[in-house]
Amino acid sequence: MKSLAFGLLLLGFLQSFVTSDYQVKALYEMRMQLNDDGGVLNEWKESNDNRMTPCSWPHVICQGNRVIEITLSSTDLAGILSPSIAKITTLEKLSLDGNGIGGRIPEELGNLSSLTTLFLGRNSFSGSIPDSLGRLSKLQNLDLSENYLTGEIPISLSNLSSLNDINLSDNSLSGEIPEQLLQVAQYNYTGNRLNCSRQSTPCEKQAIKKGPNTKSNLWTLATASLLGVIFCIIICSGLIIFRRLGKGRWRARDRSKVIVHQDEELVCVIEGNDSEFKYFDYLQVLEATNNFSVENKLGQGGFGPVYKGRFPDGLEIAVKRLASHSGQGFAEFRNEVHLIAKLQHRNLVRLLGCCFQGEEKMLVYEYLQNKSLDFFIFDKTRKTLLNWDKRLVIIEGIAQGLLYLHKHSRLRVIHRDVKASNILLDIEMNPKISDFGLAKIFSSNDTEGNTKRVVGTYGYMAPEYASEGLFSMKSDVFSFGVLTLEAIVGQRNSGFHYHGEFLNLLGYAWWLWKDQRWFELVDTSLAKGGCTLGMMRCINIALLCVQENAIDRPTMSDVVAMLGSENMTLPEPKHPGYFHVRVAKEVMSMTAETCTINDATMSSTLGR
Repeated sequence: MKSLAFGLLLLGFLQSFVTSDYQVKALYEMRMQLNDDGGVLNEWKESNDNRMTPCSWPHVICQGNRVIEITLSSTDLAGILSPSIAKITTLEKLSLDGNGIGGRIPEELGNLSSLTTLFLGRNSFSGSIPDSLGRLSKLQNLDLSENYLTGEIPISLSNLSSLNDINLSDNSLSGEIPEQLLQVAQYNYTGNRLNCSRQSTPCEKQAIKKGPNTKSNLWTLATASLLGVIFCIIICSGLIIFRRLGKGRWRARDRSKVIVHQDEELVCVIEGNDSEFKYFDYLQVLEATNNFSVENKLGQGGFGPVYKGRFPDGLEIAVKRLASHSGQGFAEFRNEVHLIAKLQHRNLVRLLGCCFQGEEKMLVYEYLQNKSLDFFIFDKTRKTLLNWDKRLVIIEGIAQGLLYLHKHSRLRVIHRDVKASNILLDIEMNPKISDFGLAKIFSSNDTEGNTKRVVGTYGYMAPEYASEGLFSMKSDVFSFGVLTLEAIVGQRNSGFHYHGEFLNLLGYAWWLWKDQRWFELVDTSLAKGGCTLGMMRCINIALLCVQENAIDRPTMSDVVAMLGSENMTLPEPKHPGYFHVRVAKEVMSMTAETCTINDATMSSTLGR
């Protein structure tokens, strides 16, 4: 008997670990499909430790070692609701109301047999109400209000015998209300296209308090009721008109947001007049990305994640999904739509169209198979795939793209976020500049601007922009210089740790250049083939671009000319921006292997 008792105890102990393990995985998968700019789910982490329990995580309530409640009401979440949540079959309460979560309500929720409360109201859910919700026999409270739900109310919801309160108001539902759902203690079906009216079947049912049974009070009550009915009819009629004008999506809580959405739609329609630019249906994009699955996620940008997608005709796309509740993000969304739809160049990523529904905003780009430049040049193995000829083609292509933005496009555009991760590579490793969320448009007479809101990436920002908010085309030139050095050296400017006496790559590169030891900068994967005059010229050009004073830097026209001519004499660069060095008595070489100089001799260059 003692052995049996010990065995049962051990079994229960092990089962608690297994229980924790699958709950952790389910909640982590849920987190990965939500946009959480506020960081409320930062502690929801995947772990290989089977002993980890989610019961200590915020917004999670457990009983014993089993999750029974998830309370995330009004926490600024967006994205979609992962079906994996249905794996937590012990869940009794799920509260996600008051967020910006979109997509379809997962059919898998019908597997939560213990669920008593389901709050998904005030989100951006679309599609029909899952028929599977009729299997939730213990469900007492159901709130799906203020979404974009369509179709009829499933007859299966009539099976919810425990239901005390149901709210389906302010959607685009149609058809008949199942008779059993009109017997629920509290219900609200207003703001739909359902067959109900105040005179026959009411759309809303609430407790009514009765006053004293006197003739005077009854007459007062009757008069007030009549006026109330008239007032309600006027208000409801107005709401119906507004809802029709807004295609069934006007909501009192979202008046200001709806105006923004309408403006956003106008932008897409205007650009949609161009046959090259399309408006994509939300469900179309959802299907192409497999419901924004984790497997399709390409990366995380400053304003939201990027997913790979594939349309039925075989067209591959990259979908930038904006963090929908970010006011900052909306401005960048409009910026990119306005900008990229008008810009066409072989070295700029092509925007195919846009998509939005409710608070969901997406940009649909061409898909580039080889990801971004940083994926290669900062990886010890993959950098070997880029020989010097390929790197030079990439450097020249970036320069051509920036020259187009600064001079040859219909608009004068300053990118403001040129960096390795924003340079995408096609199947032939040709570069394409992407991510125009921070870009600024200028008239032909303007040359610079000033902003109190400095945005960009540390390590690439020009000193005058970082310190004073002053940006110009020379700001992009500085970033290009940093990027060129990174492509040659194979190391990032920020976080440069090879020499503690130098705060960044720029200072170290300039010091080696002045000491005529520039060849020590060259990536070891390139050094094996020897250094060339082309490498030296690119380092020279890069150092000219990162000079501290903007007036000393060349324009992109100058850069393209210098890259394209082997005979042009290059000026001697002045010290770069952020040049703060503490030179030690002895400085070891940055690389274990340096290159010998082929086809080149060092000669003094002309001063500027």
